[in-house]
Amino acid sequence: MTKHIFITGGVVSSLGKGITAASLAMLLKQRGYRVAIQKLDPYINVDPGTMSPYQHGEVYVTDDGAETDLDLGHYERFADLTCSKNSNYTTGKIYSTVIARERRGDYLGGTVQVIPHITNEIKRAIKSLDSDEIDIAITEIGGTAGDIESLPFLEAIRQFKHEAGDGNAIFIHLTLVPYIKAAGELKTKPSQQSVGILRGIGIIPDILVCRSEVAMQDEHFNKLALFCNVTRDLVIEEIDVENSIYEVPLELAKQEFDLKVLKKLHLESRELDLTAWKKMIEKAINPTQGEVKIAVIGKYISLKDAYKSIYEALEHAGIANDLSVSIKMVESENLEKDPSCAILNQIDGILVPGGFGDRGIPGKINAIKYARENDIPFLGICLGMQCAVIEFARNILKHQDADSTEFNEKTKYPVIDLMLEQKNISNMGGTMRLGAYACQLKPESKAAAAYGTKDISERHRHRYEFNSAFADELEAAGLEIAGISPKNKLVEIVENPALKWFVACQFHPEFKSRPMQAHPLFRDFVNAAKVNSREVKS
Repeated sequence: MTKHIFITGGVVSSLGKGITAASLAMLLKQRGYRVAIQKLDPYINVDPGTMSPYQHGEVYVTDDGAETDLDLGHYERFADLTCSKNSNYTTGKIYSTVIARERRGDYLGGTVQVIPHITNEIKRAIKSLDSDEIDIAITEIGGTAGDIESLPFLEAIRQFKHEAGDGNAIFIHLTLVPYIKAAGELKTKPSQQSVGILRGIGIIPDILVCRSEVAMQDEHFNKLALFCNVTRDLVIEEIDVENSIYEVPLELAKQEFDLKVLKKLHLESRELDLTAWKKMIEKAINPTQGEVKIAVIGKYISLKDAYKSIYEALEHAGIANDLSVSIKMVESENLEKDPSCAILNQIDGILVPGGFGDRGIPGKINAIKYARENDIPFLGICLGMQCAVIEFARNILKHQDADSTEFNEKTKYPVIDLMLEQKNISNMGGTMRLGAYACQLKPESKAAAAYGTKDISERHRHRYEFNSAFADELEAAGLEIAGISPKNKLVEIVENPALKWFVACQFHPEFKSRPMQAHPLFRDFVNAAKVNSREVKS
């Protein structure tokens, strides 16, 4: 029988439930347990696919094509798991299913209500993780205790634990213990009130995890234990880490957080070996090969979470190369005002990530031109690849009108065009080319050298593609097609072999990067930046 862990949050949002859930999953997996993890989000959107990155941060994509919350990236990176469509459910997704059933007459004329119909559907979503192959399922409840929109999810997990029986499901509540600087005091009252809200709807936390800027004292632990109705040893401190989020599992392990969870679930403790994880963190904190400066030229730079997986993949690549990666976040619109790209003068590598819409495109193209003309290592991702093709067509082929039909439907040189399968699609949600697709690499390409194989699979999220009608012309001028989808012959990777390292891909490699196994393209891109840096300095 699959055991279940439910993680709720209190006091404020953005406390780090995703990091806590991912860290717990990692520790349990390191003890030999088979773990699955999911997030239940209270917003009414069916998925985050149509939401602005400014609203929600990046949209994380799974192998099976689900557009999901960015916390799934934490789950996969920390615990080296593969998430799926069952790993993210929203209010919109739950209600859509229930309404579809009502329209079909599945409820036999009954009145459809939040209880039991919506809560039953939420419980079905939770049970979608149940399997003979899964020992422990972790479910993170989005939002904060007290939010109106979270109530159906909280009621559903209350019912779930009651029905599961003793030892088969537990509640973990992540809360904030704020530090009042002027008074020089930590305050436990907000956490007490947060737990009180949960108790008012029948949820009594089994374990309390407390986020804090400064270390808690015995008085704080004792007060939280007394007023939150948990024993002193089940109050876990999660203080801000100094160097890397990947230190969080180690801090939790020191307090035997995972062992206490296993005891509550009536599961045996098993040996925990964190040797490799500790070595990885040591390399992350104390690299021996110096520093490289990477510029990320984005459209949503003001919100760091908009490129969360990009930044994490760069950190992983730094670890793999024993380097510190200093990331310079550059708003692409700023490069429209300075075509000379003076701000990039001290940069060792340039990365242009994905995005949608025409805002900031000229700045991205200016940055790519700068990388090409100055032979600076370049990695283009999704829209970054498309911009690289446009830049090459304009400045090498001299097709000044070259463009994507996303930005200019009347261009005479549509080197990037709407995919054929997208031509008659009107609905925006969940209709892009999504999920993992195979790609065959050209044997002598930089990409093939990075991967060490010619057959790969990567995750996609796009509507527009390289227009193969221009393939011969572009290749004759020096832009090499280095990767093709074997099924429909879509161009997946382009390279400029005349340069040190100039690679652009239509897919999103950042989603498959891990702290102990950097993605091959990111790894070799950062290595090329290191070589470039040393050549410039010499």
